[in-house]
Amino acid sequence: MESAASILDGMRAAVPPGRAKLSEADVRALTRLTERLRAVRPDAHEEYHRFQSIRERGLNLPHDAVRGWLTGRTVLVTGGTGCIGSMLVEQLAALAPARLVVVSRGTVQPWRLLPGAEYLQADIRDQRRIAELFTEVRPEIVFHVAAQREPGRAEVEVHRTVTTNVFGTRNILDAAAEHGVRHVVCASTGKALRPYSPDIYAQSKRVAEWLMARAAARGGPLITAARFTHVVDNSIVADRLRRWCKAGVVRLHSAQIDFYAQSALESAQLLLASGLGPRPGVARMHALRNLDWPVNLLDLALGMLTETRSRSPIYIAGYEDGYEPEAFPGLYDPRTAGGLSPLINAFEAASVVPGDCAETDAFELHAPGDDGAPLRALAELEDACGASGDPCVLRGPFEQLSLALLHSTLRDVPKPALARSIQLATARGAAPHQAHDRLLDALRHWAG
Repeated sequence: MESAASILDGMRAAVPPGRAKLSEADVRALTRLTERLRAVRPDAHEEYHRFQSIRERGLNLPHDAVRGWLTGRTVLVTGGTGCIGSMLVEQLAALAPARLVVVSRGTVQPWRLLPGAEYLQADIRDQRRIAELFTEVRPEIVFHVAAQREPGRAEVEVHRTVTTNVFGTRNILDAAAEHGVRHVVCASTGKALRPYSPDIYAQSKRVAEWLMARAAARGGPLITAARFTHVVDNSIVADRLRRWCKAGVVRLHSAQIDFYAQSALESAQLLLASGLGPRPGVARMHALRNLDWPVNLLDLALGMLTETRSRSPIYIAGYEDGYEPEAFPGLYDPRTAGGLSPLINAFEAASVVPGDCAETDAFELHAPGDDGAPLRALAELEDACGASGDPCVLRGPFEQLSLALLHSTLRDVPKPALARSIQLATARGAAPHQAHDRLLDALRHWAG
């Protein structure tokens, strides 16, 4: 009996990765090979059902503690009409805040409208409008969830992504400090665990985490945050697969992809849990410790084909911009990674403590001791965004900010930790990607 591996090899040989468009002959060849692949992976639909079941997962929150810091407060939520934001608003409404204000750009219909919540329109990129909003609402607690969340779109909409995820976050943090907000809780992503990435989305959220750390170090509002991984309820992957199953070709980056996933309910509850136990002067990041077994993308795609009764072929297309093919091997240390959230890197692991919710890990976001270079690069990026919306114009200043932040971060990492990361990375041989080369060069520079 032929193996899945041999069929996948045949797919890559028949239609090599990297083709934007496929000929009719390509589609016919891939259709035949996909049918053979389905025959040797008859249980793939189980992965599809496991993926869907993640929607039902939630946390065992310490409800009395959560009520203690939210009940009777004026709470403002940015991005509160999206998938996670709507779930968060639903959870908050049950905690009886004195006032619950939901803020969005107003460009999409809310996932759900809740009686008792106030819905206001504002773009977090508009500094003046945000200041007016905070003056009007006088929030005590702010949940900042608004973001441009799609990695592929970020590579095209660089200006929107940077101005939303970076400068929009700064606007919220600044307004909170200026208007006496007690506590800000921010949403982030597991992709931000990378000290450096050429991907616009990942790096924009990394910069946002740096801004959180700086804001906390300056005093003012308490700042906590939560890192999410792939959220099933508004899954970009599932949406694409479903669309391709209806008509077209199922394009996978690779047949060897496994990814973690969580539910919108877990995400909203993680934000609530992140508000417990804040520390003055530091930004405290939280992540789910146990994300269960990663989802296999190939089996998910095959399961989707079965569930939709589709005959669309699978094409191993290669990676598109915005998606790093492989994590830098020096970011996970077997000595420290066991038992910790997979959304925490080896440098962060040293400061991990159990979160105030038993299912979470927490650590302090690092605020570089010398961040003059990143601040200058941030100002240059802001000037560039003000002058142009051209992605080609903005990539250069954004890359300079990314590298400046990388070096400011590594400067403060203990040399033994840098040496260990280098050891782990070089054990694999030559770095497979240019981004990994840059990170490795920076590690070597500061390791001495």
